[in-house]
Amino acid sequence: MSNPIRNAMVYLGLADEPEGYDAPETSPAAPVAPVAPVTHAAPRATVTPLPRRSSVRERPAQNDMNEILTVHPRQYRDAQVIAESFRDGVPVIINLSQMSEADARRLIDFASGLSQGLYGKIERVTNKVFLLSPAHVAVSGESNSADETDGSSGL
Repeated sequence: MSNPIRNAMVYLGLADEPEGYDAPETSPAAPVAPVAPVTHAAPRATVTPLPRRSSVRERPAQNDMNEILTVHPRQYRDAQVIAESFRDGVPVIINLSQMSEADARRLIDFASGLSQGLYGKIERVTNKVFLLSPAHVAVSGESNSADETDGSSGL
């Protein structure tokens, strides 16, 4: 019995044939039938291409905004609603008053990364309310820079 790995290596030319190996010979008495060429090609199935969805969503024009979403998350998993709306170009107001402090910090970290990644802006409205505005939305109003730089986090 021969080693199948050795046989494969010999077949691929990675090893020499062992000495004393006799290749099976074909006898001249056995005729070999010629292979007839195929005269007709098999019919091919038609392929209908599927329409591709663009991986980069078009940003709405500045005057197309007609909606602001207000979210009152209770758990961190509510971040998915925030992300989907913000990614679609909808400004989002996040009211964290119903969340634990640890989850609220985690959600704000997520929202900060989301807004930074999509060239938007995150602003604190009150102690537990934040506004995520997409890049095409301009937010005007008073900015209390003394409140933002006093060193207390508020969360």
